Amino acid sequence: MAAVLAATTLTQDWLQTYPEELRRVLGQVARRSGQPMYVAGGPVRDWLLGLAARDLDLTVPSGAVACAREVNALLGGAFVLLDEKEDVARVVWQGFTLDFSGFRNHSTTIEDDLGQRDFTINAMAVPIASDSCALASLMVIDPFGGVDDLAHKWIRATAVANLLADPLRLLRAHRFSATLGFAIEPLTEAAIAAHGELLSDPAMERVSYELGLIMASARAWQTISRMAQTGLLWVVFPELAAGRGLAQPTSHHLDVFEHSLEALRCLEQVLLEPERYFPGQGNLFREMTQGKPAILLKWAALFHDLGKPQTHRLAEEKITFYNHDQAGAAIFEGIAERLRWPKDDRNRVARLIGLHMWPFHLSNARLRTGISRKACLRLVKAVGDDLAGLFLLAMADSLAGQGAGKPQGMEENLAALMHEVHGVYVEHIQPVFSSPPLITGHDLIVYFALEPGPVFKEILDGLVVAQVEGQVVDRKQALAWVEMFLKVRVELPP
Repeated sequence: MAAVLAATTLTQDWLQTYPEELRRVLGQVARRSGQPMYVAGGPVRDWLLGLAARDLDLTVPSGAVACAREVNALLGGAFVLLDEKEDVARVVWQGFTLDFSGFRNHSTTIEDDLGQRDFTINAMAVPIASDSCALASLMVIDPFGGVDDLAHKWIRATAVANLLADPLRLLRAHRFSATLGFAIEPLTEAAIAAHGELLSDPAMERVSYELGLIMASARAWQTISRMAQTGLLWVVFPELAAGRGLAQPTSHHLDVFEHSLEALRCLEQVLLEPERYFPGQGNLFREMTQGKPAILLKWAALFHDLGKPQTHRLAEEKITFYNHDQAGAAIFEGIAERLRWPKDDRNRVARLIGLHMWPFHLSNARLRTGISRKACLRLVKAVGDDLAGLFLLAMADSLAGQGAGKPQGMEENLAALMHEVHGVYVEHIQPVFSSPPLITGHDLIVYFALEPGPVFKEILDGLVVAQVEGQVVDRKQALAWVEMFLKVRVELPP
């Protein structure tokens, strides 16, 4: 069926928002090539939405790589050959990214090229004038109704065959839904559900990139939930499927998987208003509520109970998941490796998953007997810089469990625990961490004639505990503490 050419008008020449030198060079290269050059795809979509687009997607009938090389030579940027066979290259210049591509699949017109693209809202273009530093027209070339879909906030495939040509587009539909706040058009969503297994084909780095953009959006929970409904989630994360239908103790009202989804939803709420859940402590969470820390926390929320299916036991009609936190951390390590995550990000999320029950255990201990400085120190040393993140995760986990058997006041107790732990950290732990050590390994060799070995760590860690608890305040007392430690150690039976 032939596409019907439609058009709409931009409110302004958005190309004028770019540096004059860049515009001049683009017009010059278009003129020398003797062929039309278009801005296409994402920038046009954003301009129609009234958004400035820093990057440009540029397309020409052929010779895109040559055009990119010439633009780079004139601007003095960085040239990146993306795919010579497909005629795709990139120029990076002064923070701008210019992607050049030739018409796809031997297309001969811009309309045919746009017909090869993923979604109608990305299948629009405007021509660049070769004789000026401007757009040749404010009329948008829109052969597939992208403007109308923008108005209705639809993510619609230009053709199902285009989705299947690059299965990553199945996931990209959800990514655009998350970042733009649009709904996926029903027929497109049905096609995604029908062909979801193809998502196992693209390189994991590409899949990971799209997932990262979903989690960075304000609609991570909505999008992940929709991916579960279409079945796409089980292709990417088959490990999560084991939690479907797996019942939990009476403190929970949802099965393991639905609880994980609810924890993600609750975390997004807590990140928006941490002060609401931790009264008087909102400033402690400021660094965790945006950017990469917030994204990693969302992943931790989704995956925090990964280990429950593996550790599920039923004894005398009592459901248990002993050590599911550690089991989940190990499972997540495998997922992160599969997605080619950076080591630091992988370790950080795995640590949060592995420790996510600690605040609950410590809160129970606090209610029974109170907590010691030593207990606070153990938590701080285990979680490192993610103390605030761990409590945000725990709060979301608690909010996500609303079963009849849930203890009263759990969220209030978590907030009170955070206040107490942070107070101990500021008053007693941080001063020790920020001061030079009272005793070093060299001192243990010189003063006590010890051979380096595991005992060094035992002594130095024990001394930090003694300092935090106020038993040792200076070097003289530290030496005396070590002497007593060694004396007791010798006197202990083997």
